Amino acid sequence: MKIAVLFLKMQIFNFPNQLNFYKGKVRDVYYLPNDILVMVASNRISAFDVILPKPIPFKGQVLNQIAAYMLNATKDICPNWLLSSPAPNVSIGKKCEPFKIEMVVRGNLTGHAWRTYASGARVLCGVIMPDDLRENDYFPTPVITPSTKASEGHDEDISKEEIIKQGLATAEEWTVLEKYALQLFERGKQIAAEQGLILVDTKYEFGKIGDTIYLMDEIHTPDSSRYFYADGFEERQTKGERQQQLSKEFVREWLIANNFMGKEGQTVPEMSETWIDTISKRYIELYEKVIGEKFVPQELSDEATYSNIINALNKL
Repeated sequence: MKIAVLFLKMQIFNFPNQLNFYKGKVRDVYYLPNDILVMVASNRISAFDVILPKPIPFKGQVLNQIAAYMLNATKDICPNWLLSSPAPNVSIGKKCEPFKIEMVVRGNLTGHAWRTYASGARVLCGVIMPDDLRENDYFPTPVITPSTKASEGHDEDISKEEIIKQGLATAEEWTVLEKYALQLFERGKQIAAEQGLILVDTKYEFGKIGDTIYLMDEIHTPDSSRYFYADGFEERQTKGERQQQLSKEFVREWLIANNFMGKEGQTVPEMSETWIDTISKRYIELYEKVIGEKFVPQELSDEATYSNIINALNKL
């Protein structure tokens, strides 16, 4: 697919023959001919389905490079959308028809699952949770607690039965989605264990090209996953201490502590430069812990990024 170089000096690129553009919470997606997508991971950060007011340095690069690493490390499990990653924060891939659900896989009772459990409920998305569990305890086996993929507003919990009933996936498609999600989670746990981490929970998004189901978007990044440090995990559980984690949960906890959960009438707390720097360093820490390599910050100009994208598209 040959494309002539055309550069417009702006944050949002304009590609020749571009069909559409979508600005997501944290990504900009460009739709090109031949069912090709260019996905730019921005430094925007969201929590509780709200975009926070200030960007986080290098966050886009961290997310994009972890995702590319993990997609390449799991492509033997199922096909995925990724074709190339021509810039630190850019991926090019195949356009899929997405399932309007997220496959949330949980190995431990943490986050939303724990908040549900602590309220007294023992069923989440149709999954029965055992009695007598403590926060962060392992489930007997990993569980899938899906959510709807809302175009606006909050995602909602949904059960397997309701997914099939609403036609969000057929029973046959669900069987494949479930198999892929659990296999991907197992691989993610293995990769994490090699780095002294526990993959606690994560989400996967899938789509179809024809009759084939593809893994889409990012996987096993701090925006889509939660990690605990394995060293001392059992001791902390025994003592009832907080687990040391690498994820975006610390941002959510900060927001909750400042009376913000994305509800109507609530105001996002002020983000100081010190806090922004802390968040950036936490993202970089997760990159280095998960990948096992030193993070090398790369800041390409818009022009250089655009040129790299064009060169990669011309090779397709």
